[in-house]
Formats: sequence, structure tokens, C-alpha cells
Amino acid sequence: MSSKPPQSGNQGGGGGGGQQQVRNFRKALEYQYFTYRRNFFGTQPEKRKKESILDLSKYLEKTVRLKFAGGRECSGVLKGYDPLLNIVLDNTVEYLRYGQADTVYQMILVRSCSNRDPDDPYKLTEDTRQLGLVVCRGTAVVLVCPVDGMEAIPNPFVQQEA
Repeated sequence: MSSKPPQSGNQGGGGGGGQQQVRNFRKALEYQYFTYRRNFFGTQPEKRKKESILDLSKYLEKTVRLKFAGGRECSGVLKGYDPLLNIVLDNTVEYLRYGQADTVYQMILVRSCSNRDPDDPYKLTEDTRQLGLVVCRGTAVVLVCPVDGMEAIPNPFVQQEA
């Protein structure tokens, strides 16, 4: 038989009693916290419904223009959307940029433009491409604006030549 008395609790001896006390204390705290929440907030905390940042319902069945991350732009009739800003457009038209062409003929036209700005590849041309019915991924959408009431204005920051 051993001559040492049995160790218990947090009195050393390497029995792990201190760890058990910490676990029991954590359980007691968790129980008190959840009991408090249940009594203070009701039976269960409610999960909030995810709602869209934008209210696009007023633009349904109207023509909108979208800008995407990466510089692409398009416009079309807004048919639907979801809280993640995935957007469905009908009769969609994409506005082409310099350097973005479908055919060799368009590429020759784009390269031969006299007003081409080599420093700005995101500058739009007058060329468009018909896409039809399109689903636009919400993570790529940067801007949504109605086409009605939108007009181009001159840049006020450009120095006027006299």
C-alpha cells in the first residue's frame, strides 16, 4: 500500500482536479448566461431576416444601367433581384470599351479610332452588343442606376482651353 494520502481538488499531485474545476465553472457561467438571455429576451433569440441594402422594387420593369467590378457596363429592363443583389435583366445591351471587341473587324475599328485614349482602357465606345436575358452576379455589381432621368454632363474638373 502507498503511504501517501489521496490528493483531491486543486492541491497539487497532478491529478487534474484544477482542470475539472475550471470546466465546472465555465458550465455554470454558460448556464447563467443562457438563463439570463432566455428570461430577458424571451424564449429564443430571434434571427434577423437578411434584407437587401437597396430597394430595387421601385425599378422593376424599368430600364436600369449597371456597372460591374472590372469596368463592364450594361443596361436592360429589371425583371428581378434577390437580397444578394443578383439581378435579372431583359433586353440587355452591353457597352463595349476600348480593347474589348468580338471580331477582328471590330478590333481594327477600335485600334484605328482617333479619339482612343491608351491610358484609359475603361473608356466606353459607341459600340454595343445585344445580350438578351442576363443574370448578373451580385458580388460583381458596383452601381445600379435608372436610365430615366440620367443624362451626360461635361466634366467640371477638366480645364477648359481658351
